[in-house]
Amino acid sequence: MKKEINVGLLGAGVVGGGVLIVLEKNADDIAKKVGCPIKVSKILIKSLAETPEEFKGKYDFTENADDILNDPEIDIVIELMGREHPAKEYISQALSNKKSVITANKDVVAKYGAELFALAAENNVDFMFEAAVGGGIPIIRPLKNCLASNKITSILGIINGTTNYMLTKMSKENMSYGDALAEAQAKGYAESDPTADVGGLDAARKIAILASIGFNTRVDLDDVYVEGIDHLELCDIEYARDLGYAIKLLGVAKNHKDNGISAAVYPVMLPLEHPLAAINDVFNAIFVTGDAVGDAMFVGRGAGRLPTASAVCGDVIDVARNIIHNSTGRISCTCFEEKHLCALENIMAPCYMRLHVQDKPGVLAAIAAAFGAQGVSLKNVIQKEVLIKDSTAELVVITHDVSEYNLRMAIQTLKALPAVDEVCSVIRVENQVME
Repeated sequence: MKKEINVGLLGAGVVGGGVLIVLEKNADDIAKKVGCPIKVSKILIKSLAETPEEFKGKYDFTENADDILNDPEIDIVIELMGREHPAKEYISQALSNKKSVITANKDVVAKYGAELFALAAENNVDFMFEAAVGGGIPIIRPLKNCLASNKITSILGIINGTTNYMLTKMSKENMSYGDALAEAQAKGYAESDPTADVGGLDAARKIAILASIGFNTRVDLDDVYVEGIDHLELCDIEYARDLGYAIKLLGVAKNHKDNGISAAVYPVMLPLEHPLAAINDVFNAIFVTGDAVGDAMFVGRGAGRLPTASAVCGDVIDVARNIIHNSTGRISCTCFEEKHLCALENIMAPCYMRLHVQDKPGVLAAIAAAFGAQGVSLKNVIQKEVLIKDSTAELVVITHDVSEYNLRMAIQTLKALPAVDEVCSVIRVENQVME
């Protein structure tokens, strides 16, 4: 029986510092849960001159990653550096040296997960990443353990706190998109360059990870269709509310019976009675449907120092227990199937569309004909009493179920019509409601 588990930490920034705080504060309880103490042996930082004041004198800091990656006494390496490189190379080196690895790096997991899982299996060690999706929300472990007996049919997730905060401000306080973004940046929820958040790429990495685990097949980032919220306007929020919906940026992964799987990130109109519609501010939530469990939702803080550290430390405890009981590598990669992507013509959903059109006779007929030519059936057509400019009106259209392929063809057809000045917004409608 080991007397202690030695940990090496790569990065002592916001989350890394949080991990040190949690491991210190709860050291006695963690030791009892594991069966022996957890000791942070070495910490990698960029410069010893930048050693965090709160941890000076408590730990052994180094500027050389090899001091951790090649130290035979270190059992677990925690990677919290962020970005793909050199994080990916450090993780690979640690696994090759038969050290279990814990990371919160969604970029690395989404892009290199298959390679790193194979390396972990080859060396009979653990590779865990609970904090890579949903911050402090437990979701990776539930999918791999608690829900493992289910066939997961869909995963819907509010998995980016920045955009959820912005959409909450637009919905609750009638803020414009620009003002909501500025406030998110002022509060530190959005970066100075918010592209990865508002453009949907951050959520795309996370839904690729969740879909891979949930559907037991490799879903690459390139397989995820991505739209952000940067084209949304306050009027879209208001029209949705009038129609009984809330707009959320969702990661949407579905296992279409007999037709393969789909994964996407885009704004979705959710019925107000749907549980995800009530998730506001920077909170995240993941709504999972399985054949046995039915519907289940996981809610919590999707980012932040201590919530993310909570997930990392949970992995530390799990890996340490495995080391104590000689059972590392117990749960390896679960992507044991090769499911194909669902064809666009088999991905069905209703759709909301906002158009700027010429305010003159015959325009509605021309637009209806354009939709009809692409097999799109209209449920509602609402001409708002709004003149955008001289002779230009705003038109809101709600379709019945339409295939993604036909929807895209209809958008192209509409853009080519002389009577259509602009296709302003296209938002999918999700009618699934928890039973």
